[in-house]
Formats: sequence, structure tokens, C-alpha cells
Amino acid sequence: MKVCIVGASGKLGHYMVRHALDRGYEVVGVCRERSVGKLDEFKDRITVVQGATNNREVIKRAVAGCDGVLVVLVPWGVQQYSSGTAQAVLDQARPGARLMFSCGWHINRDGQDVYSASFKGLTRVFGWVARLFRVADIDDQVEACRRVFESDTRWTVVRGSDLEEGESQGLPVWSRHIDDPILESNITRRIDFALFMVEALENDALVQEAPAIVGCQTPSALAHAVAVSSGE
Repeated sequence: MKVCIVGASGKLGHYMVRHALDRGYEVVGVCRERSVGKLDEFKDRITVVQGATNNREVIKRAVAGCDGVLVVLVPWGVQQYSSGTAQAVLDQARPGARLMFSCGWHINRDGQDVYSASFKGLTRVFGWVARLFRVADIDDQVEACRRVFESDTRWTVVRGSDLEEGESQGLPVWSRHIDDPILESNITRRIDFALFMVEALENDALVQEAPAIVGCQTPSALAHAVAVSSGE
């Protein structure tokens, strides 16, 4: 399999590159010119395409011939970075390619997610401050996912909980809705978020799904496993 990782120089992107290489995939990484040095550890093992990820020509070159595209949707700046990146991938990836997008829990696909008052408040405050200082635009990530949801491509949008570093605990568990008890622990190892993204490339059951994930060894995931095994 040949895969393109858009945002390969970031922390999540690094882990996805490693997981993809471990599976023997041919990897193309996209990152801004100033971040190319962050991929030196993979030198001679991957192809690097330099440029802004919302640049359509950059994406066109990067995804050519790729069976899968993994995209880190970041809301940096106020120049429609997320939505521009998503649209470029949707338009330029070959027909039938597997498209994976990462985002946060604030993305709501079907209106059935239930968020706590504290989560909604924190999201509003962060969004306001980020836009005020022109650092990020959460609403643009929402727009990016809306475009993905409305496309007829073979997409998956992976919604991540809070992230932590550490050794892999295994493939995260998931649910369609944020208020599911299995997700209550709200923490996932970053390396395992990347693992879920890469594993899902070959999981057709996740096509046109927006799974919200949590670490498989978290208390809520373990409690769910016990309940299932006991028939509760």
C-alpha cells in the first residue's frame, strides 16, 4: 500500500509514519518547508513533499498514486487551513482511495453527541481567544469535517480525546457518540491515536464513520469490557 501522510512532521504525523513503515507501506509525507528537518529520522525511507497542506498543487503531487491518505486536520491560523486541506484532499485523491482525517471531540456529525457544560464552555473560550490572537480557528475545523461528511469518498473522521505521551497500550476503542460511558475516561496515548488511524485504512467497517476513541486500557474502556463479558 502507498499512503500519503498530510502533516507528517507533527507529533501525531510522526507516529503515523512509524506505524505505516512498520507495515511495509510506501510513505509520502507532506509538511511545510521549515519543518522538513523534523523528518530526518525517516530520511531515505519516505518521500517528502514540501509545502502548505492547503495548497492544492502540493496535495495533488503528494497523493498521486496513493491508496490511502491520512490527514492531520489542524485549525492553525485564520486562513481556512483545515477546510482548505480537507477540500484539496477530497478533490485530488484518486477515486476509491481510503481517506482518514483526525480531529477533536468537538466535531459533531449527527447532532446526537452530548457534551458537558464545562467542555462546551472551554471550547467556546479557547475558540474565542484563538481567533482573537489569530492563532487558530476551531470553526474552520468544523467546516472541514462538514465537507468530508458530505462527500461520497471512502472517508473516516477519527475524533480524539485528550492525548498523552507514553508507550503504546494497544488499539483504542471507539463509539459513535461522545456521551457513551466507554469514552468517559477521555484520554488516549498519542501513539495509539496514530495506530487507530493507520489500522483503519484497511477496516471497511469504518468507511463513512466518525469514531470517537479512547485508550483501551483506560478505566472506562476496561469497565465496558467487563460489562460485556458478564453480559450486562
